[in-house]
Amino acid sequence: MQGKVIQKNSFQLKRRKHLWKIIVALATIAFLVYQQYYQQPKSSQQDGHAKSLPDDLKYLLPKPTEDQIVHRSHYSFSYNEAHEQANWVAYQLKKEHLTDADRERPYFYEDPLVTTQSADWRNYKNSGYDRGHLCPAGDRRFSDEAYNETFFTSNIVPQKNDFNAGVWNRLEMQTRYWAKKYGSITVITAGVLKEGLPSIGYENVSVPEAFYKIIVVDVDRAIKAIAFLVPHQESNMQLDSFVVSVDEIERLTGINFFEKLPDSIENALESAVKTEGWFKSN
Repeated sequence: MQGKVIQKNSFQLKRRKHLWKIIVALATIAFLVYQQYYQQPKSSQQDGHAKSLPDDLKYLLPKPTEDQIVHRSHYSFSYNEAHEQANWVAYQLKKEHLTDADRERPYFYEDPLVTTQSADWRNYKNSGYDRGHLCPAGDRRFSDEAYNETFFTSNIVPQKNDFNAGVWNRLEMQTRYWAKKYGSITVITAGVLKEGLPSIGYENVSVPEAFYKIIVVDVDRAIKAIAFLVPHQESNMQLDSFVVSVDEIERLTGINFFEKLPDSIENALESAVKTEGWFKSN
C-alpha cells in the first residue's frame, strides 16, 4: 500500500513538473507575441498612408533613386535594401520641437512601410554597436507619435558607442542650437554607403566608415547650408574641422541633393565650404 502511495505521489510530481514546463513555454510565447505585435511604436502611418510633406521639406529632398522613399509623419527617408539602412533621412527641426518631455522608450521594430522590410533589430544584438538614430529621438520628444517613429529600424544604423555618445552627439546638440537660433532648419543625414563595408547580423547590416549631416536654413529669404563629414570614430576635434562641401558628400554617396532648387542656388549651396556665421567663434 505504501509503495502505491509513493508511486502515485511520484506520478503527480512529474505531472506538475510537466504542466509547469507547458505554462512557462506558453507564457514565453505569449510575451514574444505581445512584444512583436502589441508594443510596436504607435504611428498614424503603419497603414502605409503617409501624410503630406511640409513645404520647406518638399523642395529640399534629394533626387529620387531606384530605392524606396518613405514619408513618415515626422521624417522622410530613402531605404537601401542592400545595406539594410537609409541612404538619407530628412526632417525639419523647429524651435518648438525642442522639449525635455519624458517619453517612454519603445522597442525597436521593423518598419511596416518598407516594402522589402527594414533590418531586424536582432542584427544588432551582441554586435558591439549601438542602434544609432539618424533622426534623433531627442529631436522628436514633442509627441508620442513623433518620438516612437524614430525607433523603426529604417531610422537606425550601427554606430560605435564612443562615436554615438561623443562627437556625433556633439553635432546633434549643435544642430539643436541652430534650430533654436533660426527657428526652423532642415536636416539630411545618414552613413556613407559603399561596397565592401563591414557588416553585422544575419542580414549583413553595413557599418559605415563615416557619417554625414547637412543642415539647411532659410535666413531672410536667403538659403544657406553647412555640411559635415565625420569619420566613424570618437574625436575631440572641433566640429568645424569636419565641415565639407555638399559636392564632396555627393561625390562619396552618389546622392543628388537639392535637385529641385534653381541651378544657380543649388550650385552655390553645394560648392561652398563656409563656417562664417554658423559657430559662435566666427
